[in-house]
Amino acid sequence: MSRIGNNPISVPEGVTVDIQPTHISVKGKLGELIQEYSEVEIKMEENTLTVSRSSNVKSIKAKHGLYRALIFNMIEGVSKGFTKELELVGVGYRASNQGQKLDLALGFSHNILLDIAPEVKVETISEKGKNPIIKLSSFDKQLVGYVAAKIRSFRRPEPYKGKGVKFVGEQIRRKAGKSA
Repeated sequence: MSRIGNNPISVPEGVTVDIQPTHISVKGKLGELIQEYSEVEIKMEENTLTVSRSSNVKSIKAKHGLYRALIFNMIEGVSKGFTKELELVGVGYRASNQGQKLDLALGFSHNILLDIAPEVKVETISEKGKNPIIKLSSFDKQLVGYVAAKIRSFRRPEPYKGKGVKFVGEQIRRKAGKSA
């Protein structure tokens, strides 16, 4: 029994859902997303979407919860959007952006230039006395997560001093240094 797959999805006003036999498209004020699906059935009744499966085979049960979660994220994304914030911890670590180009100074001999996808809005916040913050926002949850993970992979937080690129609010397990 899929607990997530059985939950109905409520569709807010301003969001249109188009269900085809092989894919579903969701359109809202922030954008449009399309997701292909198979081996599950999607029904729309009034302002509620339900995902059901045809049998109890393990692979179909897994897809039941997966597609329900993907469709829920699509609906929430086109109506509200998603935001991820990254914090640069370290002396001399800086971030700046010119449109969709992100310029990162992370302690290497060169700056890292990264072209961000046009669907993702990037904003850098630098205040004196505080760590620089990179704010990513988009209607596509997968894309925001991918871009944030890519930026974080350039300099992962290390466990001794905690320097690196981390998510805002992320707790880093710290290790003790050398014991004399």
